[in-house]
Amino acid sequence: MATLGDPGSVRPVLASWLAERPFSLAMSSGFFSFFAHTGMLATLTQKGFMPRLVSGSSAGALVGGAWGAGLEPHKLAAELLRLRRADFWDPAPGAGLLAGKSFDRLLRDMLPVTAIERCRVPVLVSVFDIMRRRTHIVRTGDLARAIRASCAVPGLFHPVWIDRRPYWDGGILDRPGLAGIPGGERVLFHHISSRSPWRTTLPIPQRAGMVTLVIEGLPRSGPFRLPEGHRALELARELTSRALDLPIPSDGIIRIRVPRAEV
Repeated sequence: MATLGDPGSVRPVLASWLAERPFSLAMSSGFFSFFAHTGMLATLTQKGFMPRLVSGSSAGALVGGAWGAGLEPHKLAAELLRLRRADFWDPAPGAGLLAGKSFDRLLRDMLPVTAIERCRVPVLVSVFDIMRRRTHIVRTGDLARAIRASCAVPGLFHPVWIDRRPYWDGGILDRPGLAGIPGGERVLFHHISSRSPWRTTLPIPQRAGMVTLVIEGLPRSGPFRLPEGHRALELARELTSRALDLPIPSDGIIRIRVPRAEV
């Protein structure tokens, strides 16, 4: 069978590649990009493409963890569209602006299960071990705490303690959220393109058996720009549907851009 990158190989469209064999899903970090990840995942699952494993950092960990716990994307979308800054904004003294207790309550109210071992598929959450200065993969234990740690942006949130160790945002060293996925896995990677000056120079990771989806030009959300996240969710849903019919390039990276009229 011809593989991606083989000279003269027939390039399958994304939908046929996903349908061919089981695949894992990895979702990158990206400030408040859980809106975009949710839109993408909503289209995948609606079309019947269910990952056998989910992995992610920060926003990717939130969406992957929520789906793995049994929360369907349309229900997660409804939760996100109701989100208000006051729901998670809890300033408190410490190593960061927000204590994160309100965020913790949101997660526990939202997640159907809070033990990773009870999720419907394996869930891998990347977090940054502050003391060891390296990425750690959370595979078992309290899912809400793991997600909160992976989303704990330095300066914005206090560190999150797991088993007597402090953790911050998994995207610090594992922005793609791929660190926990073993070699040999077929992976669909949803990459959130960054506008950060130092991150725009970082190459999109490539590995054997991985196809990457990049939706360029999505609106950028944040605690003071939540309506932009609503638009990003709907655009990601629509553009992922279009991407399913696109052939996979030889480098494995499918790029699709938000139409100018939608920017």
